[in-house]
Amino acid sequence: MKSISTLHRVSGGAWKGLAGLLVLAAAVFVGSLLLGSVELSPARVLGALLGSGDNVARSVALAVRLPRTLAAFGVGSLLALAGVLLQALFRNPLADPFVLGVSGGAAVGALLAMIAGAAVLTIQGSAVAGAVVAVVIVHLLARSGGTTRLLLTGVVLASACGALVTVLLSIADVSRLRGMVFWLAGDLEWAIDPWASAVTALLAVAFAVLMARPLNVLAAGELRARSVGMKLEAWRSFVFVGCAVLTAVAVVSAGTIGFVGLITPHIVRLAFRTSDHRVVAPASALLGGTLLALADVAARTVIAPAQLPVGAIMALLGAPLFIVLLRRRA
Repeated sequence: MKSISTLHRVSGGAWKGLAGLLVLAAAVFVGSLLLGSVELSPARVLGALLGSGDNVARSVALAVRLPRTLAAFGVGSLLALAGVLLQALFRNPLADPFVLGVSGGAAVGALLAMIAGAAVLTIQGSAVAGAVVAVVIVHLLARSGGTTRLLLTGVVLASACGALVTVLLSIADVSRLRGMVFWLAGDLEWAIDPWASAVTALLAVAFAVLMARPLNVLAAGELRARSVGMKLEAWRSFVFVGCAVLTAVAVVSAGTIGFVGLITPHIVRLAFRTSDHRVVAPASALLGGTLLALADVAARTVIAPAQLPVGAIMALLGAPLFIVLLRRRA
């Protein structure tokens, strides 16, 4: 009876924590719609959302702030979930969505399209192609080699893509260089279809919760996984491909944004005091989207009317936060 009551207390605390994160996410969502370089009252924003506001309010709220906010929550959730999956797969708290080389491959594909002067849709298509090529290369080279070989292959490919990115930036036309740098630093203006990342994030959260038990077994180690009859190689490939898809959608939507997938799972595990992926997965998705939306508000308001790359703001916020988390864990 004591163990059952303890389980209920833990479950109740988790639900309260998730409810608190949901309230925080809603507050940040509203704040993101109200704050920006153009001052809009809550009544004007509400009128624009209901379709009865003035032209300025509709153009700012519906064409700029709402898409960016949806994209921020979608991309942040995808990166956070990818971080959760990778840290379970590698059993390494430093695992990050960009260690796979997926973002590097997407960056090479996107920059090649930018150098050629392609349209936005073509650039995003090239980024997807680059991400797919990176996934195929890593999977083929690391096949049947375990998580260590998979991790090392991803790191080497990411380094090679970084070198290619440097070469492409050095030969690019000056007129296109600013856009390329902003894309590499992470910029939500590229999210021309924010619903894609938002819907993908919702589906990914539901799937991650359903797959919580296998993720818990993977995180417990190879010996535990084999003792319960898990087909380890198949599950590793499955989780790896899932992480690659989530990262690719996020990179295509907003460029390369770091630290979200690295720090969010740590914050959730420390705050909820659990590693159960039934809790960690949805909480990380909520917190990841909230953090990136906050970073986007800062990017739009710090030096308004000019804007900063949201990836740079995220790095400035994430680096000291990660140091604090390391000290807490120690």
